[in-house]
Amino acid sequence: MSENTNNSEQNSVFINEMYESWFLDYASYVILERAVPAIEDGLKPVQRRILHAMKEMDDGRFNKVANIIGQTMQYHPHGDASISDAIVNLGQKDLLIETQGNWGDVRTGDSAAAARYIEARLSKFALEVAFNNKTTEWQLSYDGRKNEPVTLPMKFPLLLAQGADGIAVGLSTKILPHNFCEILEAAIKHLKNKKFELYPDFGTGGMIDISNYNDGARGGKVRVRSRIEEVDKKTLAIRDVPYSVTTSQLVDSILKANDNGKIKIKSVTDNTAKDVELIVQLAPGVTTDQTIDALYAFTDCEISISPNACVVIAEKPHFVSASDLLKYSVNHTKGLLLKELQIKLGELEEDWHYSSLEKIFIEKRIYRDIEEQTTWEGVLNAIDLGLKPYKKKLRREVTTEDIVKLTELRIKRISKYDSFKADEHIKGVEAEIEEVKNNIANLTDYAIRYYENLLKKYGKGRERKTEIRPFETIQATTVAIANAKLYVNYKEGFIGTGLKKDEFAFDCSDLDNVIVFRKDGKMLITKVADKTFVGKDIIHLAIFQKNDERMTYNMIYLDGKSGVSYSKRFNVTGITRDKEYDLTKGHAGSKVHYFTANPNGEAEVVTITLSPGSKARIKSLDFYFEEIEIKGRSAQGNQVTKYPIKSVKLKEKGRSTLLGIKLWFDAAVGRLNKDGNGILLGRFEDGDRIVAFYKDGSYELTDFELTNRYDTDSVVLIEKFNAEKVISAVYFDKKSEQFYAKRFLIESQTLKNKYSFIKEGEGNYLELVTTQSDPVLVLKKGKKKSDLAVEEMAFAEAIDVSGWKTVGTKIAGTELKEISVLKNDEDQAGENDQPTLF
Repeated sequence: MSENTNNSEQNSVFINEMYESWFLDYASYVILERAVPAIEDGLKPVQRRILHAMKEMDDGRFNKVANIIGQTMQYHPHGDASISDAIVNLGQKDLLIETQGNWGDVRTGDSAAAARYIEARLSKFALEVAFNNKTTEWQLSYDGRKNEPVTLPMKFPLLLAQGADGIAVGLSTKILPHNFCEILEAAIKHLKNKKFELYPDFGTGGMIDISNYNDGARGGKVRVRSRIEEVDKKTLAIRDVPYSVTTSQLVDSILKANDNGKIKIKSVTDNTAKDVELIVQLAPGVTTDQTIDALYAFTDCEISISPNACVVIAEKPHFVSASDLLKYSVNHTKGLLLKELQIKLGELEEDWHYSSLEKIFIEKRIYRDIEEQTTWEGVLNAIDLGLKPYKKKLRREVTTEDIVKLTELRIKRISKYDSFKADEHIKGVEAEIEEVKNNIANLTDYAIRYYENLLKKYGKGRERKTEIRPFETIQATTVAIANAKLYVNYKEGFIGTGLKKDEFAFDCSDLDNVIVFRKDGKMLITKVADKTFVGKDIIHLAIFQKNDERMTYNMIYLDGKSGVSYSKRFNVTGITRDKEYDLTKGHAGSKVHYFTANPNGEAEVVTITLSPGSKARIKSLDFYFEEIEIKGRSAQGNQVTKYPIKSVKLKEKGRSTLLGIKLWFDAAVGRLNKDGNGILLGRFEDGDRIVAFYKDGSYELTDFELTNRYDTDSVVLIEKFNAEKVISAVYFDKKSEQFYAKRFLIESQTLKNKYSFIKEGEGNYLELVTTQSDPVLVLKKGKKKSDLAVEEMAFAEAIDVSGWKTVGTKIAGTELKEISVLKNDEDQAGENDQPTLF
């Protein structure tokens, strides 16, 4: 029995060891041979074998992909499906492979046609940077029948240009693609010991926020967005898709968000052909600005990507950054260029040596010395003896192989030997040798010229497609559509979207938080749910806006221990969800006499009536909340009366005790904010508006909602609107090639409608606009910018105020090279009246 037990234990240990060994072997194989690219050439094994097979087949013509797959299978042991997927992936990147036929579309997710219907060949770029048999290290293929490269001699940072994705055992890699031209420019900067920056660029276009890119290393993140345009007030157009998202996925995400009530749309239509175009029709009552924000918040119009650059270095996985990849590639390329130069130098030295030997052999008629020789050794010795007087002129020793080669010269070659051409050839070889030696001595400069040549030959048409710009942070709760109805049972203390038999409270989103106040002076915040118990005797509930410092709560409450009534004004900016907070002094029997919520800090007047049996001489008094300072929610408040209160009733509605909302405009993202980002526009109160002037010669009035969007690429001026301010503008009329000036008051004041105030015509644009009361223009005129005459023009004196539709007055032609407004005291505007210029 004990022997069986021991055998079982030994077998168990043996099997465990086998699993440990096998798993490690399997994990290593997947990492090194399948999923993770090598740092030397930026290729996974299947990609490398495809390119090697295509090089073997290369004759300048296209080959059927099916044939390429068959050729690759001699080197790749994993079947045709993986090869087919890999070659389509390489072809769609449009860098190493030229394609012919239907290769699918990464934007729409359409797959490529069958391998027998599509064709490919190596691109000229690939032939130049990826292949050189003389510098390639070789190994046997999986079956030992063929030689394949360990890595290709890649003289370009391919990993950064193409990007890479791979999931191995225990780790993964995700390297984002970068711009071809920017990579080469960064390589040149690195060779010149200058700082460089690299940021992702996607063939699908779109926009990218690289503020947290972290140089492509682990822990970084980028946000990628589609470009969304407003066609009209009820229609949006999506012009591109984020990287790794297809149009069908994007449509599905939009429809899902609509079904879940996150956005409200009538329809979405995919019109993608040569260019991406998704048309979104909005539902009635929904604004374009709010919908754009909601599309970014709830659909794949915005995605986050976390790069994780993992590559194989010396047969081990390493996590690196984009800069590390570029530096390694540049240094590796320098090494390959040096090796190529050394090989070429050796070949040139051999050419010079043999050409010199041949010249001596023929011109000195050494070939005649072998006529009387009867043995092979005698022939070789005779030639060696004939060359002896001239060996000092040679750069290396004469070998037996050299002499044998001389014996192979044909009589025709000897008889037609041209000494002049031979001398010219030797001089040419000597010049090449000097050039190569110079390149070796100045290898860095040679490498710089190499990258510059690549940029010149292949950079055209590879400009950046993805716009780099910072994104504003969109809070989902602020843009979510009210897709639910909240009901409340005030007496029993229940709230929820499922209490349809109880009283309707308000519309809300399932992402909202609700703030609840009770008669006993308790407060809590809870998330919208189907049914939630928040405590009996609810006196107020509303959607909670975090960090809202303007919402002010006015309250009078009774302290249950002392019987004294207190008043307080307070804000609630942020607390822990589902935790009760006591707004009184915390004694049993405390209760609220009076409570109001005031969005702009209004302070009303109330009439307090005391109990008839109280000892107070005056049984009724007016109380002014404006005399109370706004404090935190935990403050006990100010004493109102020590006598019992019968009732508290509103006598007079209050006015806001707060200053207007201070707003800034952030030109980087084209949004308003209260956080101090950008340029101050001023303080805004109810009824105030913003005016924006655009390059196309139009103006637009808007409210000051933080959801408003302004196109920073076309905004010329944005400021707080003042109807009494005169607008002074200069615009260019393309047809007449004249600059016109005009002054006018804004008359049409419908919100969010653009009104053009310059002549209509293609090529017309707004050159300058200001709201200064008496602006002085500085005009610089002349035929050449180096010789300009400067004039000043008092705008108000030269141009009269007229209607906003008037053409204006001609002030200059094409001789006007520069125009600006002379600064005056108005440029030091106060915080309530400060324009933003672009």
